[in-house]
Order: sequence, then structure tokens, then C-alpha cells
Amino acid sequence: MNDAVANGSVVSLTENAANQIKAMLAEDKENAGKGLRVFVEGGGCSGMQYGLVFDETRPDDLKEAFHGVSVVVDPFSANYLRGSVVDFVDALTGGGFKISNPNARQSCGCGKSFEA
Repeated sequence: MNDAVANGSVVSLTENAANQIKAMLAEDKENAGKGLRVFVEGGGCSGMQYGLVFDETRPDDLKEAFHGVSVVVDPFSANYLRGSVVDFVDALTGGGFKISNPNARQSCGCGKSFEA
């Protein structure tokens, strides 16, 4: 189990994900100072889908930092994401950000949506 998850974090980042996010922020000065918002919303082929966006922190957000990257999660999404890990896979096919969610009963083949 990831140490951050064991300590009660809602969402944690692997070092690979954090390094990719830092590189993205370095290239896009418009998002400087913003955190990575991890959220869920209705949609996708399994009922709920994940979202990742650079965003300002809101008053009711849960906020943590991993490997120098600030992560924010709204309370609604936290209910579905608790214990999830965001990773980044650098591959020609199937690469990109991957979310491992212990709360998902079923995930679709694309890995971007899940059934709660």
C-alpha cells in the first residue's frame, strides 16, 4: 500500500506522475501556482469518469502535496476517490495518466471511467 494512502490521503501521486505534472507546469506559465485538481463526474462508458485539470484551490477543497506537487480534491469527488493513486506511464500505446481506484467496482477498457 502506498504510504500516502496508509496515512489517509484521498489521492496520492507517484513520483512519475509528479515529475510529468512539474514538466507540464514548467511549459505552461498560465498555470503557474495552480494545483492539480483530481475529480469525478458523471459520464464515460461506466457511469463515472475521472478528470485532471490545473485549478485554483477552493475553500472546501482537500489539499495535499506529493513530490512537490499540490493536489486538490473537492468533497464530492473525495467520496469516490479515497485511496486512489495517480500514476504516469510513458508508452507509445496506452501511455498517459492512470488512476488506480480501490473504490471502483468495475473500470472500462480505456481506464478513464468507472462504476462506483
